[in-house]
Amino acid sequence: MADYPATLKYTKEHEWVDGESPATVGITPYAAEALGDIVFVELPEVGATIEHGTVVGEIESTKSVSELYAPVSGTVTEVNQAVIDDPELVGSAPFDAGWLFKVDVSSTGELLTAEEYAAHAGV
Repeated sequence: MADYPATLKYTKEHEWVDGESPATVGITPYAAEALGDIVFVELPEVGATIEHGTVVGEIESTKSVSELYAPVSGTVTEVNQAVIDDPELVGSAPFDAGWLFKVDVSSTGELLTAEEYAAHAGV
């Protein structure tokens, strides 16, 4: 439970989002561990309008390719070029250097508390 900060919100699809504006989005350590060695990250373009619950990118690992879902709706304001250049950051620092993109939030979907996410993921 200590690995999942209470200041963040989570989705059932294993993304996290902070409460800032613009909001920072990433994937959880649970998802990163399940993926294994991450070798490629495709993120939405800056300026793109995204809708919560829709696919906005992909994360490819040595095990599989997983779709990346938007936890909130809004306009993408920034992508993390560091994870594009070094995808392993997503797994090695999912709550820090491994964040994926930032969104100027217009609305949110169903978001879970850290406790609810931990119960959902079984962590």
